This record gives sequence, C-alpha cells and structure tokens, in this order.
Amino acid sequence: MANLATREAYGIALAKLGQENKNIVVLDADLSKSTKTADFKKVCPERFFNMGIAEGDMMATAAGLSTCGKIPFVSTFAIFAAGRGFEQIRNSICYPELNVKIAATHAGLTVGEDGASHQAIEDISLMRSIPNMTVICPCDDVETMSAINAAAVYEGPIYIRLGRSSVPTLNDENTYKYEIGKAVTLREGKDVTIFATGIMVNEAIKAHEALLKDGISAEVINIHTIKPIDEEAVVFSAKKTGAVVTCEEHSVIGGLGSAVCEVLSENHPVPVKRIGVMDTFGESGKPGELLKEYGLTADNIVAAVKEVINKKK
Repeated sequence: MANLATREAYGIALAKLGQENKNIVVLDADLSKSTKTADFKKVCPERFFNMGIAEGDMMATAAGLSTCGKIPFVSTFAIFAAGRGFEQIRNSICYPELNVKIAATHAGLTVGEDGASHQAIEDISLMRSIPNMTVICPCDDVETMSAINAAAVYEGPIYIRLGRSSVPTLNDENTYKYEIGKAVTLREGKDVTIFATGIMVNEAIKAHEALLKDGISAEVINIHTIKPIDEEAVVFSAKKTGAVVTCEEHSVIGGLGSAVCEVLSENHPVPVKRIGVMDTFGESGKPGELLKEYGLTADNIVAAVKEVINKKK
C-alpha cells in the first residue's frame, strides 16, 4: 500500500480542481507549504491569497468571496482554523450558510513533536456543534481527493479534517465511490461493530484481522462524514452486532464517539466503548509513540471489543 498524508492529497486535488474550475479561490494563513495549498498557488497564482497570521480575517474574507460566486477553500492548521477562526466561522459563514470550504490540516495527536499547543483534538466537536456545518474526516489519500471534489460541488459550509503524517492507502482509486454523509462498510461482521474515522480506520482494519484469530467477527465501518452522520448505517449495524466500539484521533468528548452514542441512545441502545483521547491534552512526541501512549492502536481496539462483547453477554 502507498503512504501519503491526507494534506498532501488535498494539495494535489486542489491544484487539479483549480485548473478545471475558475471560481475556486484559495486562502491560507501563512502556512501554504505545510497545508499544501502551495500546490494550487503554483498553477493558479492569481486566485491564491496569503492572508497572513489572521485566521479570523481569513474566514470573513472567504465568506465575502463566496457571496460573489467564488468557491473559497480556506486552509491553516486545525488548531487555528477551528480555534482562532471559530467566531467568524459561526457568525460569518455558517449563520448565513455560505459556500465556504475549510480544509484544516495537522489535526489530532499526529502533529507529533509540535505538542499540545498544536494538537487539535477538539476540532470535530467544535465544528459539528455549529448549525449548517458539514464535517468530514477522510481516512486516506483516495478518500481525501474524492472528498475535496465532492466539497467543491456541494453548496454550503464544510469542514474537512486533514493530517500531517503519511497514512496507508486503503481505497482503490479506480473503484471507490465517495458520497457525503454515507458510511462505508469495509469489513462485514456479526459480533461487534467498529466505527472509525480518519487515521483510525486503518487501525480498525488491523484490529479486525487480529480479532478473527480469536474467533471474533468484527464489522468495520468508515464514518468519513461525522456530520451529518449516517444514522441509518449506525443503527442497522448496531442491531446486527449488538455491541459497538468507536475509534477516533480526537477527544472522546464531542467527536465520533459522542455522535454515535447520540444516535444509538435514541434509537437502539447497545454497549459502547469509545477509543480516543480521554479528556486530556496531548504532548510532544513521534506520531506512532503518541498513538500508543494515548491508547489509539489496533491492540487497544481489540481490548475494547472484548470488553463490549462481555457487556453484551
């Protein structure tokens, strides 16, 4: 399998889109080399705007451009997009339901050595709490490129969560069909459902293989759209397996785990175990070491699966 960071896939898709659609404009907060919007700048320099370290202003400017028929893609690190730009995203973009795409990179713990100040583990929670906002967290490069293409033709605000580190390619670019709001079943199972998003989808697949050796059949579902979540898919699978584990590189508060629990508590309660950052800040370290330290590995998923299955019994 190839390894490519989702932020790199974003840069590739954006540059291609820019040459195809003259209404696409790109705004960045002085981080274009890191967010990969520099790829767009190379081919469409007249439609690229470096807004400097002024995230709120960047969001408001993007809102204005969208009212003139432009399709703004706005990028910076997730901690600055969701954090420093929150008020403008809420009041200037989502309240009037404007057609702005926020592609935030360097999300989650795998920012690595930059440490807690740069590790956005609350951004999904913040963004999905805003009315009119769609929240997407792709698992690999193929899904990222498809999500960017889908976002470009979708009318309304979108937050797309992207990572710094390389991840394995899980989807076949020739056959994968992406649809906003539709979960993807990657592995069928009958004993437990593992709902995963972003980089944790790969860990969920590894957990599925390990569980098979123990005679446990785990269904793996990729929830690439956190909002609107695919309620039908969540309830259908939970009814089939009777136990659920959620996996995300995000706080367990307000992210995928919370979204799944909200759906199940109202429609079909089953035992649930959430894998994620447990209400704490991150720290500096190599991405792989941090995932292990904070319990975001296939081994942790396997343990959680066995725990919820015992609760089911």
